[in-house]
Amino acid sequence: MPGLVESLQGRDRGHLRIIADFWGIELAEQDDQATLQQLASLMLSPDRVDKLADNLAEPEKQAMNDLARNAGRLPWAQFIRLYGEVREMGPARRDREHPYQAPVSAIESLWYKGLVARAFFDTPAGPEEFAYIPDDLLEKYPSTAGGGKNMIGRPASALDYQHPYLVNDRLLDHACTLLAALRLGIGLPDAFTTQFGEELTPAILKSLMASCALLDGEGVPLSEPVRIFLEASRAEALAKLFNSWKVSLIFNELLFLPDLSFEGNWKNNPLEVRGYMLDCLAKIPTSTWWNLQAFIAGIKRNNPDFQRPAGDYDSWFIRDRRSGEYLRGFENWDAVEGRLIRFIITGLLHWLGVLDLAAPEGGVEVTAFRLSKWSQALLKGGAPSGLPAEEEHIIARSDARLSARRLVPRRVRYQIARFCEWGKETPEEYQYQITASSLAIARKQGLTVSQFLALLNRHSRAVPPSLVKALERWDKNGSEARLEKVVVLRVMSPEVLQALRKSRASRYLGETIGPAAITIKPGASQKVLAALAELGYLGEIRGEDDQS
Repeated sequence: MPGLVESLQGRDRGHLRIIADFWGIELAEQDDQATLQQLASLMLSPDRVDKLADNLAEPEKQAMNDLARNAGRLPWAQFIRLYGEVREMGPARRDREHPYQAPVSAIESLWYKGLVARAFFDTPAGPEEFAYIPDDLLEKYPSTAGGGKNMIGRPASALDYQHPYLVNDRLLDHACTLLAALRLGIGLPDAFTTQFGEELTPAILKSLMASCALLDGEGVPLSEPVRIFLEASRAEALAKLFNSWKVSLIFNELLFLPDLSFEGNWKNNPLEVRGYMLDCLAKIPTSTWWNLQAFIAGIKRNNPDFQRPAGDYDSWFIRDRRSGEYLRGFENWDAVEGRLIRFIITGLLHWLGVLDLAAPEGGVEVTAFRLSKWSQALLKGGAPSGLPAEEEHIIARSDARLSARRLVPRRVRYQIARFCEWGKETPEEYQYQITASSLAIARKQGLTVSQFLALLNRHSRAVPPSLVKALERWDKNGSEARLEKVVVLRVMSPEVLQALRKSRASRYLGETIGPAAITIKPGASQKVLAALAELGYLGEIRGEDDQS
């Protein structure tokens, strides 16, 4: 940042005299450049800096400390939101109205004391206007906030974390389920089961899988990357998910916020937001519960524009689906930025094993978080210790049902899921049913019954002989039994059926079941009843039918 001389450059002699008066400096009569050099030199006296700092009003001290905590500068738009404005006026009006004698804000007072300057600096998003303390003055300013970790927010109260929800590795199980579903082309529930916090939707998890390079451009699992991912230990797989998310250019947390829609051509930078959030969290003491609302409020106060270049709150078209209104202007910060911070903390970073969550009681909103037992390893890019090994076995039953506990190897469950119809799922178990149709689908994908049998023999304690026999018979003969829903017409005597066969309704009749019963083709029930009525027989429909 510029030094004091450069910062005061361009201020007229009258303004320099105002600054000199505040500092107790008497300026000699000389040219403007010499006056500027003299003033800057005397202002940088440590005794003068200490004396002026001691005499600042509390709001001025707070503003200066805020700048000092942020390496001496803050975006101008953010700074004036926090500490007020500087009235724009030329020398004549200034000398007439004397704004420095009754400043309207802490910033205006600091401006006329020469402590704060204003300039454009380059940022990754382009030039942006900042308020700043000149470098050489910042070195001497006795800020109480210059050292330390600059933690955002405050520790949680004991009530905030009465009901903790510790991290788990269920994300790995949901990832396995999603990959198998994508391979089979089947649908999924609206959300996966999570113990607490945000809702984990298939869309979010699919984007995470794409960030890990496990899917092709069409969203179909890539065989070899998926195999490597599923064969990795649970710790290695979790680390891969976190590390891939951390640097992902395609995962965009903002777009996953529920009840918001996004319009227009504006772009955000989720990678920068993610880096900023992780930097903030890294400063929080390990194992200390932190108040979530205070953390969000701290970011709003210290760096509200963390995702908006130059504090642009008007050109991003974000609409609340519930009210239909556009969330424009800084007054909607909590509904967008605040909601985003909450989503990252109580969603992504909890699912990925970095943060424990807590609430005052079960079933209420998250009020606190802390770095988890796995966070240190994950934040350094490594695999955490303490995750369970996948050593459980498949349970195969004679009725062609399979049960896979959560710690059956994920690569094994992924393959089983491709051979079966999916049944009930609980937090600890996945159930499957082997059917002729599920085996036919597997065969179309290039899988064989012999592969399936080898998988069952290798990863279950015992495969019932009857199940082995049934699989081998299907492989040779295909389906040898069929269940189907049909409409059956039953009449009081064979003569009625014979008369119906001779009528114009004969084309609606199906297979004969007995002398007084026959199946009816789909959709023809009413036509057959009408034909019977014409023959002098009134009938009725019992049970469900298509009524067509």
